Amino acid sequence: MPLQRREDSIPQPYTVPTTGEWDGNDGPWSSFRLSVGTPPQDFRVLVSTRGHETFVLDPHGCTSTDPSNCTSARGAEPFNGAQSSGFNTNASSTWDIIGIYDLGLEAELGYTGNGQYGYDTIRLGYSQDQSAPALDRQVVASITDKSFFMGVIGLSPTSSSFTSISEPVKSFFRQLKQSNSIPSESYAYTAGAPYRYNKVLGNLILGGYDQARIASPPSFNFTFASDESRDLVVGVQSITATSSLNGVVAMTSTGHLSVVDSTVAELWLPTDVCDAFASNFGLSYDENTTYYLVNDTIHSRLVELNPTITFKLGNEIYTSATNSTNIALPYAAFDLQVGYPHYNTSQRYFPIRRGANDSQYTLGRTLLQEAYLIVDHERRNFTIAQTKFSDPLPSPDIVSILSPGTDDHGETLGSATGLSAGATAGIAVAVSVFGVFALVALIFCWRRRRRTHRPEFRPDAAWEQQQQQQESKPYGYPRPPLIESDSNQRFEMQGQGGLSPQDKNRQELDPGRDVAYELASAHVPMVYEMDGNAAQQRENSRKHNRFSYQR
Repeated sequence: MPLQRREDSIPQPYTVPTTGEWDGNDGPWSSFRLSVGTPPQDFRVLVSTRGHETFVLDPHGCTSTDPSNCTSARGAEPFNGAQSSGFNTNASSTWDIIGIYDLGLEAELGYTGNGQYGYDTIRLGYSQDQSAPALDRQVVASITDKSFFMGVIGLSPTSSSFTSISEPVKSFFRQLKQSNSIPSESYAYTAGAPYRYNKVLGNLILGGYDQARIASPPSFNFTFASDESRDLVVGVQSITATSSLNGVVAMTSTGHLSVVDSTVAELWLPTDVCDAFASNFGLSYDENTTYYLVNDTIHSRLVELNPTITFKLGNEIYTSATNSTNIALPYAAFDLQVGYPHYNTSQRYFPIRRGANDSQYTLGRTLLQEAYLIVDHERRNFTIAQTKFSDPLPSPDIVSILSPGTDDHGETLGSATGLSAGATAGIAVAVSVFGVFALVALIFCWRRRRRTHRPEFRPDAAWEQQQQQQESKPYGYPRPPLIESDSNQRFEMQGQGGLSPQDKNRQELDPGRDVAYELASAHVPMVYEMDGNAAQQRENSRKHNRFSYQR
């Protein structure tokens, strides 16, 4: 008999709707639907796996010197029958201003700018989509600086802190879980691939993942790094290329640590790795913009050769035959164009940037065109697998990721029964064993002429016990030490100015969570923990400690 869902059943994962459009000034990127305010104002935004706040265009983000399509290009949709210039706070009855603060996100990479922060209603979908989850009084920042050309939706559970507010403010992602809108603080994301078939759109699922989009089951999980602001750290063990201008070549001589971060488009790599790419792919370095450009002749040759670049990733920087995964990208994934404000006329570029050290090494959206990322913040681990492409795409096969300790251990949505194959087998074995013992007991009782009641069998208990035995054991996760400071909050900026002197003394707040759990077997079958995780032992200094890393 199938298990029946309780009335207070666990929510299903939520698939964030795409816009069906390709946006951005540094490549065509699949954008997602978002609305802010009352009445709702619609925006197209990108995904930030590192950020935790929602950014949308400010009306001052485009000026008379910008191209005429600036506001639309930056993600603002029509409002009240006309093209919006950005988030009109005066038109929202639920807007509650907090103040002007520095954005802080991607400061290590030179991203700058302030945002006008406030509370307002956020809906994960367009204004007319009444089925989309919406939460009131969420932190929103309207932005002007073109470092963030498009708005973003942050997927980190990190809290925000403001000088005008005594307590940290929980992130939108965390409040989605606490409001029972999604089953856990987890998500799956792939950026989309406009060069695949009929332009395969991105995919963002909150609280689960689509196992139909995974090319092959991954063999292991990555574990979070100790730096709360850069938790999705991997060891880039090697980068190799086939069919380059020089044939089969290695781009790396040694491994390095890098953060997976969809906020940015490019791959920020060590300078010697960038030099190897330039040599083997005929790239030209622009000193003014720091972009690597591709001329028409080289581009035609690379299209003809169709190189494949493979990234070998693991928990450590040292090559491992078992605990690593390969992500292969065709040249088409690197065949991008960068435009305004970096260039007045779009230029063909190769999306790599020079990183000074491991605080800058980043694997951005370029990698996530071909990689499927699954992140579980509650168990503090994540998975990177090769994305599966086909024409047509396979039907979604969405799997819930449930919080640790949940008595329902997950299922494939739409299955005929609420049991996995493993659970069904466990019940069958339990019934068989019980039958043998029951027969022996009956014979014994008959011989002693004593009446014995047969105990009640609970298949749901056997299922729960079998699932509990499959759960991995918890491991300890050390709390990072607090930074000595006179203040622990984010300080308000003066208009559009820079950081105030006292703003440099901001302190991280206690992460508040020190136990992590592996994914249960009902999720992706891959949970073998690595000891001595170099990525988790990173101790990077934080230059912009404006966030509360409360868990």
